[in-house]
Amino acid sequence: MSIAPRASACAPADVEAWLADLGIAPIERADREGVTSWDLVLDGRRRSALRITLILDPRLALICWAHFAPPINDGFRRSYRKLLRWNDELPFVKFCIGEDERPLLLAELPVGMLDRDALGVAIARHLVVADRFHDDAVEWLKAGGWRTDSPAAGADGPGVRLMERFAPALAELLGVTPLADTPVAPAVPGLPAAPAVPA
Repeated sequence: MSIAPRASACAPADVEAWLADLGIAPIERADREGVTSWDLVLDGRRRSALRITLILDPRLALICWAHFAPPINDGFRRSYRKLLRWNDELPFVKFCIGEDERPLLLAELPVGMLDRDALGVAIARHLVVADRFHDDAVEWLKAGGWRTDSPAAGADGPGVRLMERFAPALAELLGVTPLADTPVAPAVPGLPAAPAVPA
């Protein structure tokens, strides 16, 4: 599939087709006032049951955000410093605090640049970031009664397969240098390069 900018709006059916092609089955879908959302629950290598919500405004953007941790109630200053430091380290995704003081991990994809691979990279990036900062977030997760156990060693669920599929586009987070002969699709302004994956 080409990653050239789309000339028209993105339909919910497009997103559902891409999710199916990526091997991801949403646990819930909701439609409200022309906006569609999907809830996903995926395991990374270290983080279990990361809940990711996709919100599509068909003519504007798709927002991909993860429920990173329960509401923070430890005096905030130390936690906010940690989130700000992570924001400084991370390209293409940012942490924010929701209205209920819950840390969220967020990426916005304009519909003109949205396709299967852009969506796959965004979801995979959320999983890689959740894995990367899992140890730092355990205190928050425990405080809210969220799972802190890691998936079983060698588990190969849809989240891990997605991370492996788009590893070349996530090299900056995985701490690896892509091999010179690794096929990578051309970059789109504002988005990382995605690996060339057969349609």
